[in-house]
Amino acid sequence: MDSKRFLFVSADAALITDLAWQVHREGHDVKYYIEAESDREIGDGFVPKTDDWGAEVEWADVIVFDDVWVGSDVGTGELARELRDQGKAVVGGTPNTDRLEEDRGYAMDVLEEHDVNTIEHHVFHDFDEGIRHVQEHPAPYVIKPLGEVQNVKRLLYVGNDDDGSDVVDVLKAYKKAWGHRMKGFQLQRKVEGVEVAICGFFNGEEFIDEVNFNFEHKKLFPGNIGPSTGEMGTSMFWAGQNKLFKETFGKLEAWFAEEGYVGSVDLNCIVNESGIYPLEFTPRFGYPTIALQEESIESSTGEFFADLAHGIDPQVRVHNGYQIAVRVVLPPFPFDDEKTYDENSRNAAVVFETESRDGIHLEDAKKVDGQWRVAGNNGMPIVVTGKGDTMQAAREQAYDRIDDIVMPNMYYRDDIGERWIDGDGDRLQAWGYLGPSSS
Repeated sequence: MDSKRFLFVSADAALITDLAWQVHREGHDVKYYIEAESDREIGDGFVPKTDDWGAEVEWADVIVFDDVWVGSDVGTGELARELRDQGKAVVGGTPNTDRLEEDRGYAMDVLEEHDVNTIEHHVFHDFDEGIRHVQEHPAPYVIKPLGEVQNVKRLLYVGNDDDGSDVVDVLKAYKKAWGHRMKGFQLQRKVEGVEVAICGFFNGEEFIDEVNFNFEHKKLFPGNIGPSTGEMGTSMFWAGQNKLFKETFGKLEAWFAEEGYVGSVDLNCIVNESGIYPLEFTPRFGYPTIALQEESIESSTGEFFADLAHGIDPQVRVHNGYQIAVRVVLPPFPFDDEKTYDENSRNAAVVFETESRDGIHLEDAKKVDGQWRVAGNNGMPIVVTGKGDTMQAAREQAYDRIDDIVMPNMYYRDDIGERWIDGDGDRLQAWGYLGPSSS
């Protein structure tokens, strides 16, 4: 493919740096815009930047949005729709697909309207009403905040008590501590099983044949212990449009086509022998999922996204095996503490003991005089990936690469991918979800 001009837009925090870097390294012209002032230095030395993305629209062949947020408001879907109406090729959402993430009740309505199975769920805008519901219908529940505050990942709570008493206690605490910000929340019945995310790539008209299946590791510590984070690591593989896909996105394809959505859309589910139970949508790139998907796309990444944006069915080649990504972080992640960050992490050097940068992906990093350094305020400088014919081989490659990195005070989970080895893969196979595709 001839070189294309790509404009990457972070209308809030800088998230898409690694994809911009990958496309730039493939020989395409790239310009990257970051709205958040605290993140402006992220990607410096790796990708060309612009201070005014609107001024670059006419220059760009492809425009890529990285999230649904414009500052503290949902809104990139509206921007993407306006640009498409002007004839531009855009990777991004629509107002309704943005709403899938912002409004969990709406997301469940869309699923139900298209005959996709759902878990019992209720949306509340009053804490006392939610507490009464649990007391009157005792069971384990999951608390999912709605709106802007849902980005505070530690507020998601998965109940353990059969009578829901721990959920009642947490809601009472949230009312005191977060009542001024948490304008609503969803209570979702807890279902036991294997948690798996189905990720499809949509070109405005249909899903491509290759489907990505990934497994998130959100807790801070190994063993799924500690506070929730955005993500500490991901394991994944690619397959065809199997039963997991057909019973979820297969029923939603016409809805996404009517919207004209373009890009990655992820549906996190709980699966057991009784059925598939969707939990939540991510109608955008996932992080660090996109870095791992880049690693496993063995054809041109830039060509893949350019084809998607132009409504073409991409001829993409993906790794036929397993992949894992490990987020390597620094204090005070996942919390905000400026003093701790200044003392331990700000501008810290990322030192490599080998010349190879295979499997090393950018998050909050910059390059100064050839030296990789930590950037931004979040303490998430890099993601390290690995792949192999087995999940264990992918794990070994990723963790061998981490062993060659030196950053004082760095930490990471050392169990990414173990759930698959310890039985998740066998269970999904036994329940009939990973059989041959029809594609």
